[in-house]
Amino acid sequence: MDLAAFRESLKGDKPPPGLTRPVEALWHAGRGDWDAAHKLVQQDEGEPKHDWVHAHLHRVEGDLSNAGYWYRRAKQPAETGPLDAEWAKITQALLTSP
Repeated sequence: MDLAAFRESLKGDKPPPGLTRPVEALWHAGRGDWDAAHKLVQQDEGEPKHDWVHAHLHRVEGDLSNAGYWYRRAKQPAETGPLDAEWAKITQALLTSP
């Protein structure tokens, strides 16, 4: 699935089948359901992909110090640009990674 198809799937009632947990969290985040997204990434703390999404979610929440903690755990640089651009960047990276 590419980013355009993923964005299109946000119009549905459920995430597409077969998504990894961090990508499913991004699906919920893309629909504005922070709580559902956060619950998913909390299930596998310590996994870099989950931690990267976790960092983004805390940035969305406005908790920048907590976001910084998760960026460090994910070994990713802290983002400062637009939230939607970061969401797209992470989504694209995780859709194309094994």
